[in-house]
Amino acid sequence: MATARRPALATIRPLITPEGVDLRIKLADAGTRAAAFLLDVVFIATAAVVITIVALFGLRGLGTGELQPLFVVWIILIFFLRNVYFIAFEAGRRAATPGKRIVGIRVASRNGAGLSVDQVIARNLMREIEVFLPLSIIAARGGTGVADTLTTIFGLVWALLFSLFPLFNRDRMRIGDLLAGTWVVEAPKRTLMEDLSARQQDPVAKAFQFSQVQLDAYGIAELHKLEEVLRRDDYFAQKAVAETIGRKIGMKIEPIDSKAFLTAYYGELRAHLERKLLLGNRKADKHDR
Repeated sequence: MATARRPALATIRPLITPEGVDLRIKLADAGTRAAAFLLDVVFIATAAVVITIVALFGLRGLGTGELQPLFVVWIILIFFLRNVYFIAFEAGRRAATPGKRIVGIRVASRNGAGLSVDQVIARNLMREIEVFLPLSIIAARGGTGVADTLTTIFGLVWALLFSLFPLFNRDRMRIGDLLAGTWVVEAPKRTLMEDLSARQQDPVAKAFQFSQVQLDAYGIAELHKLEEVLRRDDYFAQKAVAETIGRKIGMKIEPIDSKAFLTAYYGELRAHLERKLLLGNRKADKHDR
């Protein structure tokens, strides 16, 4: 039995939250990551084709000489399209592109804190070097001579080495993950219990009231970690987080009320942060003053 469970356990990693709670996460396997990437490439390529068709219809009256500089502009736009696509989606609340969401994975910071924009930018700009640069070299070759053949082989080997890198390290990391301090992990499959508004009708949860000072104790990063704790529905993790938050905001929480307390605090904190965002006040985490 122990032998049968070993492969699954080999991809389990500890992820320590800012409250010191160990959330056990499961690393995404290489095949799932590849499927997510291919889906994202399809979405990006579709957008690129639409942009190209629209541009061609708009520029069909121009001469050949005028099209050459516009072609350079088009290449730059495609570069920004694919990078903005990955960065914008992974910097969002779900930390996942549409392709990752479809296959059920997301990006997480290895230090247990919220995923920062710097990490997202670093891991995705490295993809240019890992994948798109060698493919661009192959696409730019001009003929069928020996030099072009060697260029093609060089580009393919380059792309292959970087693509296979996750298979040769225990944490399934790309070079971009290694530099940015990130993992790609399986997203929790279960929903966040029932609808938030319905859960707050629980008499025990409704009994908790929080002041603005108590809600100001935490920010967006901690909200995401609290959501992870609620999703996993682990009694001991919820008890530890409830006690930590209780001490932070000056409330004594009984173990039996941990889940109700976290549910109430999550709902109030999320609403509080959304109100502040509408006013242009973004609190990144509990250290943000």
